[in-house]
Amino acid sequence: MDIEKARDIIVDFIRERTKEAGVKGAVVGISGGIDSALTAYLTVEALGKENVLGIHLPELKLTPAEDVLDATEIAERLGIEFKTIDISGPLVSYMEAIPDSGQSFNHANGNLKARIRMSILYYYANIMGRMVMGTGNKTEILLGYFTKYGDGGVDLEPIGDLYKTEVREMANMVGVPADIIDKAPSAGLWEGQTDEDELGISYELVDRFLGLLLEGESPQMAQNTLGLTAQQRDSVVSRIHTNLHKQKAPPAADLDSLRGSYITV
Repeated sequence: MDIEKARDIIVDFIRERTKEAGVKGAVVGISGGIDSALTAYLTVEALGKENVLGIHLPELKLTPAEDVLDATEIAERLGIEFKTIDISGPLVSYMEAIPDSGQSFNHANGNLKARIRMSILYYYANIMGRMVMGTGNKTEILLGYFTKYGDGGVDLEPIGDLYKTEVREMANMVGVPADIIDKAPSAGLWEGQTDEDELGISYELVDRFLGLLLEGESPQMAQNTLGLTAQQRDSVVSRIHTNLHKQKAPPAADLDSLRGSYITV
């Protein structure tokens, strides 16, 4: 991968797609992690700092202070407009309104938080006439490691064809602070959660595994090549198959055979 050329392609992609949509600006959710930091840097390069709004959406009783400080630092370095909005209030309101809610439902509660964040980002995009930039990378997208209609609910995925390891390389190239690049990746959806613990495999290994699968290797051959355990292999393959629905539009029953006419364009 020519990382400099990849950056140019992504910047052109952001610039061209926003122009096609008739908008000049973007909203970026800045978590304090590497993916959103890189997305913010590339969006500013494409559109100019005056056309980018960064929003940090912590749950203040859970989100580490380090993330709040890192998100703020990114915005200050880029010189963009920046807002911090605590999602605790909306989250409590949802939990109180849902009779069967409970603190033990980690995944359901985590997905709810991601969808609250998505709603706030789109609120600002709507009132400002802007697009929401996604911060998902290729690894997360292939694994379905995101919340449907949460962090997966975006207008563009600028870094969506970069593996996580390539995100780190590009982030280093554009000047993202080293402490953010080196931070353990986490969606911050519950206390102590980290991506690699939840996946059961490092991003370096899962990226290489996914690359071999895309080249046509069987899961067993890829496992043998990389020295993975059967549990790691099966965990990755299971995630891919289970989450395929996240990469597609919701299916509808096909009734065209009952119609006598069709739309042609």
